[in-house]
Amino acid sequence: MTAIDLTPRTAREALGGLAPATGQDDDQIVERYALVVWNHLTEPGDGAAGRLVRTRGAAAALRMIVTPAVKGETGLTAQEWTSGRKRWLPRLEPARVESALAVAASAGVRLVTPVEPEWPVQLGDLGDHAPLCLWVRGETGLLRRLRPSIAIVGARAATSYGDHVALELSADLAGAGVPIVSGGAYGIDGAAHRAALNVGGLTVALLAGGADRAYPAGHAELIGRIARTGLVVSEVPCGSAPTKWRFLQRNRLIAALTDATVVVEAGWRSGSLNTAGHAAALSRGLGAVPGPITSAASAGTHRLLRECGAVCITGAADVRELLGLGVGMAGDALVDDGRPPTDDAARVRDALSTRSWRDAVDLARRCGMAVSEVEAILGLLALEGEVQRSPQGWRRMVPHGAAPMTR
Repeated sequence: MTAIDLTPRTAREALGGLAPATGQDDDQIVERYALVVWNHLTEPGDGAAGRLVRTRGAAAALRMIVTPAVKGETGLTAQEWTSGRKRWLPRLEPARVESALAVAASAGVRLVTPVEPEWPVQLGDLGDHAPLCLWVRGETGLLRRLRPSIAIVGARAATSYGDHVALELSADLAGAGVPIVSGGAYGIDGAAHRAALNVGGLTVALLAGGADRAYPAGHAELIGRIARTGLVVSEVPCGSAPTKWRFLQRNRLIAALTDATVVVEAGWRSGSLNTAGHAAALSRGLGAVPGPITSAASAGTHRLLRECGAVCITGAADVRELLGLGVGMAGDALVDDGRPPTDDAARVRDALSTRSWRDAVDLARRCGMAVSEVEAILGLLALEGEVQRSPQGWRRMVPHGAAPMTR
């Protein structure tokens, strides 16, 4: 165990550019630094640490575990106190904390703590298991724009059906201004993020490892795009590797940040069911997309529908209803919520040519839609491989083996 220096000067020097330039006095800076230290001592979701920090404050709690002679109310049982110190003290390494802070500063990762206005207050529903702080790539103010928002999650080994549904849901919702939250993984997560980006929507990736490193590595470009226009968020320090436990605990953040979780595709034991469980425990909305009854990739979603009371999701209108965004039933018909009809993609397809390049303005004129609506649909069609883009405009792809259209 190494002693920790909690003087204001040391705290400011260690935080460097992660310390607010103004607005925080010495005690607040020390508290901020102490939260970072606790972030290194604990694994995500450590309820005993969370209760101790919330009872005593981060700095006072640190002094108590380092110097047992310092007495005071802890909020912990004797067993929790003893086992907690055994977990935390071996990880008390100031050099490791300073290294992680330096990595964060060089990678453009920002620190957000619960006392700051950017902090998403809905995380308070996690109680003692709420994160002590967040590490964020992107504009931290966007954290307060996640009410309402939707988590779209599912299998890494997604089928083409699952990819298609995730793309459709995410593009429709993100295009209408609903933020999309997911885990940055292959499969359903990646499809949801890409569709949101392609229509200019806000999307947030919650990582199980440090926010400074892309995981999976194959999604480095995607996660970089998310960071430029949305948010890449983690509760573990920069440099931390993802582990199975951290993945499971990350899922509680996905559920807590959002107003509802939709599972698009999931096997019988998929990690997405863990996210769904957190959403249900937090009284968040829960939806599941039905799939072919013969598909193992949909066994988990069918389980949610059958055993967990999940809402059956067949389109974006169902998600909006789950979020309470003005879509309801009137007899056998959905009440019009002002959104374009779901067959607008067919109008854009009809306006496209397989031979001539046409820009979005021309296409909008041909199909009688707004340019912004056409551009959003073109983005979705591009993701699905139906259209091709060039400096001259857009052109419809010819299905393999089909004759080109002459118009």
